[in-house]
Amino acid sequence: MAVYRLETPIGEEEARRLRVGDVVYLSGLVFTARDAAHRKIIELLRSGGRLPFDPRGLAVYHAGPVARRRPDGSWEIVAAGPTTSARMEPVEPLFLELTGVRMIIGKGGMGEATRRALQRHGAVYAVFTGGAAVLAAEAVERVEAVYWLEELGMAEAVWLLRVRDFGPLTVVMDSHGGDLYAERLREVRERAQRLLQRLTGASGL
Repeated sequence: MAVYRLETPIGEEEARRLRVGDVVYLSGLVFTARDAAHRKIIELLRSGGRLPFDPRGLAVYHAGPVARRRPDGSWEIVAAGPTTSARMEPVEPLFLELTGVRMIIGKGGMGEATRRALQRHGAVYAVFTGGAAVLAAEAVERVEAVYWLEELGMAEAVWLLRVRDFGPLTVVMDSHGGDLYAERLREVRERAQRLLQRLTGASGL
């Protein structure tokens, strides 16, 4: 396991250097996108449109922030905990292809299609600790912009955030086919099988 401090935009070589179990502290631009935002971005890019920001090399954060207006009209992120990333699994491979993001940040595992897409495009999936929404918000230096707020609502809108040392982010899927959750599940199953064999052997069954 290694610890990295990275800044967006992340290059493909940087992303491919990361391995399952590595810890990342991320600085630079990160944008949020949940279910509705994924669909919106995919539809826009597939129809030949352009996003109001360049996502290439950035990190997409599966989160629906809670924000409030300051007296000067700027936004403050109050909480920004991750949402369950498996919800984005059906569209994440296409999202990776169209946007060119190098890091997905979320919670929980993702599926085989995303694992293959990460290998193909040179990107990683990292998790942020669930239940630490305030900690995540503390890493946000400022809100650069918010898109489709009226159309999608606060949680589903795309928030473009400037972060500093956002983390710890643990790489659970890398660009080499590594999948930390799958590895741990396989280990658990193997241990359970060995235990069962010992128990049945001891009982003479």
